[in-house]
Order: sequence, then structure tokens, then C-alpha cells
Amino acid sequence: MEEFFNNIPSWYRTAFLVGGLLLLWMIEGAIPRLSLKVNRYRHAGTNLFFTLTTAIVNLGFAFMIVMASEWTAKAHFGLLYLLALPVWFHCLLAIMMMDLIGAYLVHLIQHKIAWMWHFHKIHHIDTAVDTTTALRHHPVESVFRVVALLLAIISMGVPIWMVMLYQTISAFMSQFNHANIRLPKWLDNALSLIIVSPDMHKVHHSHYQPETDSNYANIFSFWDRLFGTFVVVNDVTRLRYGLDEYQESQYQQIGTLLKVPWEERKQ
Repeated sequence: MEEFFNNIPSWYRTAFLVGGLLLLWMIEGAIPRLSLKVNRYRHAGTNLFFTLTTAIVNLGFAFMIVMASEWTAKAHFGLLYLLALPVWFHCLLAIMMMDLIGAYLVHLIQHKIAWMWHFHKIHHIDTAVDTTTALRHHPVESVFRVVALLLAIISMGVPIWMVMLYQTISAFMSQFNHANIRLPKWLDNALSLIIVSPDMHKVHHSHYQPETDSNYANIFSFWDRLFGTFVVVNDVTRLRYGLDEYQESQYQQIGTLLKVPWEERKQ
């Protein structure tokens, strides 16, 4: 695995993520959890645009991520190097810590700090949450997330192949937990004991703020349980997505979404 992810071609990762997205998108059409009154193709097109902006940001920081990872591995710098861990255990802890710092904590912070929320909220403006919603992040928010990942890499000590593995898992899990798919309740509940399931994450996209400010995790659900941000809604079909002040159709358009953080009338 180490050899594979050390040398994984970019098109391999792209093919895996695009394949996962298409598969989940097709499953949504067959067994949707909620009936979403939206043109799925237009909706997907809007959200796919933000894949491009995220890719540009990630490309801009790629050199820093590689350099940071190579330095920590060469210098054995970082908390995970304090003990002589087996490679598999180092990898597991590294993925957990990158998920904690680079996904859960930065997500939580964006909900608590007003100026950061103004960038993150375009993700919550989506009124038809499906697997493509995982792609809808303002370019500035993408910077927040990359910086958080860099902090995780440097503080923990994570070689580049583990970063590549984590990013692949993280991207797929985000697509999965946003997916509008109807799983058997027992299966969704069982999955949510360890990982973030679709029904668990739907709660986070509720228009009702006490539900919006919950279930921040991306891969591992136990971060929400551990930090007291886990909320259960037994009937997710009652949820209404989006933010009350952004229900107009114009807020589903790319140009308007990019300008949302600077709109003075929306607080």
C-alpha cells in the first residue's frame, strides 16, 4: 500500500473519485432518501464548478503539502514519531488525526467564527443536498481546509503516502455522507457508530440552527460523539435544507454563490 500511494498517478485518484461520484449519483436516482424538487443535471453542474476551484487551490498548496510530509518523514518530526509505531498503526492514527484536525475541527471553527462562516455557508445554502453537494465549497474555504491539513501533517508527522490515502478516503466519504440515498435504518444506524452515514450528515444540513451546528465529522463519527456535537433525528425526511435567508433561486447560481460572503445584507 505504501508503494502504491507513494507513486499513485493523479489520473488513478481522479478516476476513483469520479467513478464514486457517478455511482452514488446513479444510486440516488434509483433509491432517493428525500424527493428533491430540482433539476439534477443543473444542480450537479453548479456544484461541479466548485470542484475546479478546489482543485486550483489544492494545486497551489500541493508543493507545501509534499514538502511538509517529506520533511516530517525525514526528520521524524511530529507526535506520531514519539513512539516506535508499526506502520499500519501509524497510518491509522495519521488518518484519524488528519480527519480530526483537517476536517472536524476546521469545520467546527467555521461554524463558530462569523467571518469564516460567511465563506462556509455557501455549502449550506444548497437546498437539494446530494452527493454533488460535497463539492460545493467556496475557494476561500478550500484554503482554510488545506491550511488545517498542513497543520495536521506537521504536528502529527505524516508521510506523503498516508496523506494521499487520507485524501482519497476523505473525498469519497464526503461524497457518500452527502448522498441522497435510502439505506435501511438499521444499516445507517450501524454505520454511524464508526463512520459518518448519510442520515447522520443530513442533520447537519437542516435549516434549523441547533441541527446545523452538529454532526461536523467527515470520516469518523466518533469525533462528534466525543466532543458532544452528535445529534440524532429519527425521521430525516422531515428536514428542510438550506438557510432561511437564502431560499431565493438566485442563490443556486455560481456567480451569486461566489459573492455571498461579501453581501452586507446577509448576516
